[in-house]
Amino acid sequence: MASAWLLPEHIADVLPSQARRIEELRRELLDMARSYGCELVMPPLLEHLDSLLSGTGHALDLQTFKLVDQLSGRSLGLRADTTPQVARIDAHLLNRAGVTRLCYCGPVLHTRPAGLHATREPLQFGIEIYGHAGLEADLEVQELALDAVQRAGLKHAALDMGDARLVRGVLGDLQLSALQLDALVGAMASKDAGSLRALSVDLPAAVQAHLQSLLSLFGGVEVLARAREVLPAHPLITAALDDLQWLAQHLQHSHPDIRIGFDLADLTGYAYYSGVRFALYAEGFSDAVLRGGRYDEVGAVFGRRRPAVGFSLDLKTLEALSPASPLRAAVRAPWGEDAELRAAVRRLREAGETVVCVLPGHEHEGDEFDCDRELVQIDTQWVVRAL
Repeated sequence: MASAWLLPEHIADVLPSQARRIEELRRELLDMARSYGCELVMPPLLEHLDSLLSGTGHALDLQTFKLVDQLSGRSLGLRADTTPQVARIDAHLLNRAGVTRLCYCGPVLHTRPAGLHATREPLQFGIEIYGHAGLEADLEVQELALDAVQRAGLKHAALDMGDARLVRGVLGDLQLSALQLDALVGAMASKDAGSLRALSVDLPAAVQAHLQSLLSLFGGVEVLARAREVLPAHPLITAALDDLQWLAQHLQHSHPDIRIGFDLADLTGYAYYSGVRFALYAEGFSDAVLRGGRYDEVGAVFGRRRPAVGFSLDLKTLEALSPASPLRAAVRAPWGEDAELRAAVRRLREAGETVVCVLPGHEHEGDEFDCDRELVQIDTQWVVRAL
């Protein structure tokens, strides 16, 4: 029993100071989303496995905890990502014809951590726009993402963009198995030229050359011009490069301090995305703070294909990267049965103040809040004075 208090690997309690900051961020980001016209939804933590994993690809299947429903005997899953659930809500419960902006914030569970220091219980915040196929929705989502990290106090953020259509345009009409395609995408994402060469040895020579070209297409806006020169003139490739150029120009104008880069071989979430994908990075942190993009096919498995674009992030990661915030100012008050004292404490709390009553015998303990004032009795009145 000595280790009964130990938690599973990559699962941790959130202690008061961190929990306070996470909750402050949650409220601020939800208020930000509302200011853009987003409506809050709260999908369940678990649902039927066939619904939860519909159209999400093999990677999310491996990340999903599975169990058997004792009521129905059906397989259930604990969500590893909220996007498929929100797509189901948009397709079947809301069933609107026009644009729908939705946001959410809740825990997800992963069978394995995404990185060495990652949690298996992220607190996922996300925003999604359904019903508009134009780049205006992509731009709004990217501006929301930039707004989110800036409100968290992250400085020198860098936006990295790519497009799932590029590799589809390079492959053209070739029919590859899901396993072969996953292997190719993995080799490109890790910039492994040797593995990519071995995996594509049976493909046409031109396709092999273009796949190798993708590996070197990363950097600033000049990458887009170079891509037009070395990649085939396929309609998907032309549309992808035009869209990336348009988004970069508009973002650079509205956010001149943001560094915008491109990695045309980074196909993270390839099974998900149907168009532009992006990631935001913070200074001193190697993993992406958030990821997003366009995934127009996400609702098709629910019988209603709708244009969709969005992003998600882990609030725990965002809190760890954000600068420390000062403790909330509070009023220290004595504990007592005096009716006037208790009424004074109640009035202060109703006015929005934090009032910490010092319980008997604990007068000399340290404060958990920044008590910069105290409630004292002067003559017959209880008044607040500075400490």
